Amino acid sequence: MQQNSGPIPYGRQEITQADIDAVVEALQSDYLTGGPRIGKFEEAFAQYVDAPYAVAVSSGTAALHLCTLALGIQPGQKVITSPLTFAASANCILYAGGEVDFVDIDPRTGLMDLDLLEEKLHQAEAGTYAGIIPVNYAGHPVDMERVANLAKRHGCWVLEDACHAPGGYFINQAQEVSKVGNGLFTDLAMFSLHPVKHIAAGEGGVITTRDPKLYEQLVLLRSHGITRDRSRLTEDHGGWYYEMQELGFNYRLTDIQAALAHSQLANAASGVERRREIAAHYREVWKGLPIQLPENVEGHAYHLFVIRTERRKELYNFMRSHKVFVQVHYIPVHYQPYYQRLGWKKGDFPHSEAFYNGCLSMPMYPSISDESLKFATQIVQSFFH
Repeated sequence: MQQNSGPIPYGRQEITQADIDAVVEALQSDYLTGGPRIGKFEEAFAQYVDAPYAVAVSSGTAALHLCTLALGIQPGQKVITSPLTFAASANCILYAGGEVDFVDIDPRTGLMDLDLLEEKLHQAEAGTYAGIIPVNYAGHPVDMERVANLAKRHGCWVLEDACHAPGGYFINQAQEVSKVGNGLFTDLAMFSLHPVKHIAAGEGGVITTRDPKLYEQLVLLRSHGITRDRSRLTEDHGGWYYEMQELGFNYRLTDIQAALAHSQLANAASGVERRREIAAHYREVWKGLPIQLPENVEGHAYHLFVIRTERRKELYNFMRSHKVFVQVHYIPVHYQPYYQRLGWKKGDFPHSEAFYNGCLSMPMYPSISDESLKFATQIVQSFFH
């Protein structure tokens, strides 16, 4: 087995000279925040996912929070999400005063089990649930058309947590490609610009929609609820005048971050293709090993390549001892002490719990060298042989 030349993370950003030049240009411009680069990035991102509107914000968590507010969660209303996700997917419901409920995953995919979702909605009294937040876990797109049909039948809105899946798609019932985040089957979709995601801005998030009223509300809420739009002002004292129309937040993205994210978009499509090549390599090299590989589906965006094994802890420690820094995604939300104080407990969602007990995220990022990729695959082979 070859020697590894350095540590290999499970994911990392790739910063090109073009990215650096874009940031330097922003730093030398008149605007570090509140300037034209934000709008240019939003326009480019909307085009990338085939959505009419995009709103850039300071983080994926901020995006989730603003979405729940714009969708109008009322105190005590229940919203469904997946237990197998980062806590922010559920926390945003609580931020807005709602109540979290979960639907267990399909053990084959790690995605919310839509049969269980349908059963839960069917058994509930009308009006029990206000919304649904499906999660495109690891980059595997949810069948959002089926979710939309269920939501419409039961009077729910749909917020797609698409942080793992920009550039992903699924095939809808009309046998057409439906891009993640295009808004055809959701009220809102949101993405993350964290460094390990497909498009890096240091921190940041993007919300996409086809609804102009939701778009206007999101733009208002991300900046303290303040507007200078003359059509929305109740008074007008002069060019300096503004009004706070809503209780909003300082969730703005800076021009520095927008410049980096916009530059990164130039390589987004090729990055997804590289991720799919890495996934194909893993599948070929690891077939026959006593591990469960992720489902091979068209349109997967491969933020993560998650294997499952009964020897997860041993393999985790073995790989890290060779400086291959694999990771676990995720500890189920209902395992967290905060959520257990809300009444959830181990045993509530057996498929998510079993998935967690065996899952391990392998190195998955476009800039991984062929040498490092070969080394990572050989480490796994050597462990099981």
